Amino acid sequence: MNITQILLSAQSADGNLRAVAEGNLKQFQEQNLPNFLLSLSVELSDNEKPPESRRLAGIILKNSLDAKDSAKKELLIQQWVSLDPSIKQKIKESLLITLGSSVHDARHTSSQVIAKVASIEIPRREWQELIAKLLGNMTQQGAPAPLKQATLEALGYVCEEISPEHLEQDQVNAVLTAVVQGMNQTELSPEVRLAAVKALYNALDFAESNFANEMERNYIMKVICDTAVSKEVEIRQAAFECLVAIASTYYVHLDPYMQTIFNLTANAVKGDEEAVALQAIEFWSTICDEEIELQEEYEGSDDANSTVNYRFIEKALPSLVPMLLETLLKQEEDQDQDDNVWNISMSGGTCLGLIARTVGDAIVPLVMPFVEGNITKPDWHCREAATFAFGSILEGPSVEKLAPLVQAGLDFLLNTTKDPNSQVRDTTAWTLGRVFELLHSPASANPIITSANLTRIMTVLLESSKDVPNVAEKVCGAIYFLAQGYEDAESISSVLTPFLPNLIAALLSAADRADTTHFRLRASAYEALNEIVRVSNISETSGIIGQLLQEIMRRLNLTFDLHILSSGDKEKQSDLQALLCGVLQVIIQKLSSSDAKSIIAQTADQLMFLFLRVFACHSSTVHEEAMLAIGALAYATGTDFVKYMPEFFKYLEAGLQNYEEYQVCSISVGVVGDICRALEDKILPFCDGIMTVLLKDLSNSMLNRSVKPPIFSCFGDIALAIGDNFEKYLPYAMPMLQGAAELLAVLDHTDEDMVDYGNQLRRGIFEAYSGILQGIKGAKAQLMIPYASHLLQFTEAVYKDRSRDESVTKAAVAVLGDLADTLGSSSKDLFKSNLFHVEFLRECHDLDDEVRDTASWAQGMINQALVS
Repeated sequence: MNITQILLSAQSADGNLRAVAEGNLKQFQEQNLPNFLLSLSVELSDNEKPPESRRLAGIILKNSLDAKDSAKKELLIQQWVSLDPSIKQKIKESLLITLGSSVHDARHTSSQVIAKVASIEIPRREWQELIAKLLGNMTQQGAPAPLKQATLEALGYVCEEISPEHLEQDQVNAVLTAVVQGMNQTELSPEVRLAAVKALYNALDFAESNFANEMERNYIMKVICDTAVSKEVEIRQAAFECLVAIASTYYVHLDPYMQTIFNLTANAVKGDEEAVALQAIEFWSTICDEEIELQEEYEGSDDANSTVNYRFIEKALPSLVPMLLETLLKQEEDQDQDDNVWNISMSGGTCLGLIARTVGDAIVPLVMPFVEGNITKPDWHCREAATFAFGSILEGPSVEKLAPLVQAGLDFLLNTTKDPNSQVRDTTAWTLGRVFELLHSPASANPIITSANLTRIMTVLLESSKDVPNVAEKVCGAIYFLAQGYEDAESISSVLTPFLPNLIAALLSAADRADTTHFRLRASAYEALNEIVRVSNISETSGIIGQLLQEIMRRLNLTFDLHILSSGDKEKQSDLQALLCGVLQVIIQKLSSSDAKSIIAQTADQLMFLFLRVFACHSSTVHEEAMLAIGALAYATGTDFVKYMPEFFKYLEAGLQNYEEYQVCSISVGVVGDICRALEDKILPFCDGIMTVLLKDLSNSMLNRSVKPPIFSCFGDIALAIGDNFEKYLPYAMPMLQGAAELLAVLDHTDEDMVDYGNQLRRGIFEAYSGILQGIKGAKAQLMIPYASHLLQFTEAVYKDRSRDESVTKAAVAVLGDLADTLGSSSKDLFKSNLFHVEFLRECHDLDDEVRDTASWAQGMINQALVS
């Protein structure tokens, strides 16, 4: 088989030729994988072969070792591991030879494939000679520049792929030495120097002990700082990227170098190419992130000593803030039209916002003169920069410091919504949104929004919602935050009632606009509408919201008549249906929590009909929103919801089986809980189907782990709904709960994500047990005796685990109470032989009210069981 010809044909413009070639490659791969991979590596390394066939050989080789999907990746790793060692050796030798190729693409691909092999083998203590061989390329006399460049690339990729614990310290030292030498100005090839800087960036995580050694650290920092003034832009940019990474990884070691770094960043921001200047600003943003995190970590603790937090930002403030304010004047024309724009003025404003969060009130006197000096200038760049600066510093300083400035400047901002320049209007609307989000608190002593200025604010916002789309989108955001301020105070939200009809009309009109091509205005308008419904005083507005319900149903109905000619049309229909289902969910929740429930009862049939039609259109995003709306409808209609179950069940089942789109699966599980609470024992005819799918989900290794805790909680919801009818599911559900409990014993406690997941899983398990115990309480309570001992052992293990959070504590003590309550005297001996509960419940008295109350109740139940 001529692999070269097949690889060339697979890239042919002729579709038939291409299809045949792809079929041949697939067949070769399936019938003889070892020879297939070896042929590809030989093709890649052969300088006599065409660059096109070599490039594709490299890509296929790389894709045979790695995949985004974790299950597929695991399979590919196993395939490689089980290859004949002599074949693997030949492939690796071919790859190392290719690093010296004269063709750039071949070298580059080879360096990536080497790293993929290394990521499989080095953690298994195989291919231990790789690092030495790569370093040999760097030290051999007269090594050609292309070989050095490709070798440094390979070293960088290897460091990116593996963890620091997989290399010995002497290997790390040798890698750093080679990389730093490659950065040296005596190295004449800019390509080699660039590859070296990029490799250093990937190797920084490995350099912990090198950074702890002052002499080595000084040397590394000197080389990076020298490289940051190289004559090549790309190399300067890569050097600043290294400084950003060091700011995040080695903050504690930075003090001696900060003056030098300040000078470097200041020069870059003032006069270098934008790509370099952006990284220079990013350095200071990263320092802010570190210092904000330190402040949050040590807030209120005795350890808040200054040795941990160097307060670099505070020390640099007088020079740093003016430098950043200058960047705000470097806007691009029409940058407000592009949501993803990232330029020096956006970066400067973002950094300014982080500085405000880092130093609080201290930033205000440094920024306000700039704001006041530029806000009325004839040049729009100055007016926009002033508004942007003001909006950027609103999070961080105290309300006492900002409130007088905002109260004095609010009228000015409202007037600026009429500025002739659309970028100024855009930034003004954004700043108003920030004011409402961060400082508007109706219950405070000095509220920003008062009865005196509310009408003026509303008039301006309603008018500005008709502005050009990007401005209107920010105005909808401002309306959202203005409404959100009243969320915790429904009685105060009466002040919004007179404006409600006009607000609803304006937002519906904004959502309908034909002049907007981007989806964001429509989404922003509907989100604002949702917030207005959420906070409205329902006793005053039920009529208005009832009318809105009819209007949104009408709009949803119209989506089924849209002409779908392409996948783009399909996506637009989906997005619109998702937004409308979202609004319906909020309206249903609002009306069902009040005397206006009858409005839902009258429209429930129509609503359910619409939601089922949405499902029939098939789209995962809509499934999510329609599912959530149905959950709200089930809660609102109670046991009457049962009439929809026969038709709805097939969609619910499909949602529960949607392993690929696990968010859909997770939401469907939540909706089962809603329906159980609504229908109680009327859910029984559907329980076999639901439990079968849930048990399958738990056994499915392809399902995202985040769905598993809600499934356990769902067992509890089902048991509470159907009572002792849950008996038939105990032999299937209980082993699953016990298996999950055992898995928790071996979780990695050094991994924050795993600790968080462990807490979710524990809570899910306890909620399942609570629901099952309460459901089976009574005549069939004895069914739970075989499981009680394991449950207490699990609870004791959780009690001893210091990584549990408060919600887990509450769920655990609730289970102790439920166990005593359900089993009564049958639990007496268990509690006598498992005395950990005494200390556990005592510990709960120092926690919040909810946990304390639950613990007191549990104590009462256990005491009753012990004396019975």
